[in-house]
Amino acid sequence: MYPIDEILRKGSVLADEVEVYISEGLSVSADLKRTKVSRAVESQYFGLSIRTIKEGKIGTSSSSNPQGWEKCLNASLASGSLATPQPWQGLPYPAGLDSRPIAYDPSLTPDNDIIVNLLKGMIDGASSYPVEVTSGGASLSVQTVTLANSNGVYYSRPQSHVTASIETIRGNSTGYEFGNSYTLDLDPISIGERAGFLASASFGGVDISSGPYDVVLSPVAFAQLVGAVLIPSLSGRNVHAGRSRLGSSLGLRVIDPALSVYDDPFLEKGLSSTRWDAEGVPTRNLSLIREGILENFSYDLKTAYRYGKESTGSAVRTGHGGGPAIGNHNVVVDGPRKDIMEDEAIYIQDVVGAHTANPLSGDFSVELTNPFRISGGNYEKPVRKAMMSGNVFEMLGITAGLGKDDRVIGSLVVPSIRLKKQHIIGS
Repeated sequence: MYPIDEILRKGSVLADEVEVYISEGLSVSADLKRTKVSRAVESQYFGLSIRTIKEGKIGTSSSSNPQGWEKCLNASLASGSLATPQPWQGLPYPAGLDSRPIAYDPSLTPDNDIIVNLLKGMIDGASSYPVEVTSGGASLSVQTVTLANSNGVYYSRPQSHVTASIETIRGNSTGYEFGNSYTLDLDPISIGERAGFLASASFGGVDISSGPYDVVLSPVAFAQLVGAVLIPSLSGRNVHAGRSRLGSSLGLRVIDPALSVYDDPFLEKGLSSTRWDAEGVPTRNLSLIREGILENFSYDLKTAYRYGKESTGSAVRTGHGGGPAIGNHNVVVDGPRKDIMEDEAIYIQDVVGAHTANPLSGDFSVELTNPFRISGGNYEKPVRKAMMSGNVFEMLGITAGLGKDDRVIGSLVVPSIRLKKQHIIGS
């Protein structure tokens, strides 16, 4: 056991408050180069992050060396001495939280045989189509996250994660598919089949002329655009920094009344489900947009204290030793569902360039990946090359229905969505 109590005791002598965050785990992974395993890795990792607060000055430091905690603590104190004081009302105190783990499968252990079976399954699935496998990979990790502070908080939770992906090609047409879960419920054959289908069915695409088209965004394409524009606009930090188009819209309709957006940290299938956030604040179901009406922004402690708000339990950490920042756990886009593939439209599997969208204005221009003309629920003709441009906020203002195919993509849980009269730029 790492000397958490000693870190807290020593740090409390030199600072008003101390926080210790530790993530440690074991993972196995392997990559494909065509149909051969090109690299297999088993790794053990450790991350320590220490945060100190003294007279409103916040210091942080991290280390990957379990024996280096004293240097890490001293570095945190040193960085705090250089920080600008800010309003601070204290780290959380212990809460009576349910200790049962979520987003964790206790039967999982990092096992090379599991990885090999995932890779073989995807290759077998892809072989259903006249394609070649170009690359792929699979990984399995099990970790424990521990958070403690000088106010008596001492939380720990196990987590597990399984992921698999494969890319195929036919001529100049490629297909990519992936799956991820906290348990071993992935179907590698289906993943491979989908990647094979996308490459095979996209072969011999036809040109289309530029103009307005009804489109269906797959969950993957929808998540790309929502994650690049809508989600950042709901961050309290962006709101108060003047970097959110929605900053002055609380209580107003901001998207289609058919849509609701909420962060559910207890979602059974969510990859980031947790009962406490990265600062030890109890999590809760946070309604961000209800039936088109903006209800809340997300906050961590630092931002909440600075602007006279309350933390919404939305602090997350990236990496094994990263500091806390505003994020989300399982953001769900929800609303009435229907069959959105029957009427003619352009189906878009994925987009390239969503990260270049303007998060303040919402404007975007993206290249389409595996677009198809669809009709009657069928993929009729592949589209050779096209782009789509528009505005995410306007796009979400009037929609034409959500599909029945919810999918977990990182910290988002989204279905496919149908949109009317989107601007497509043809070849």
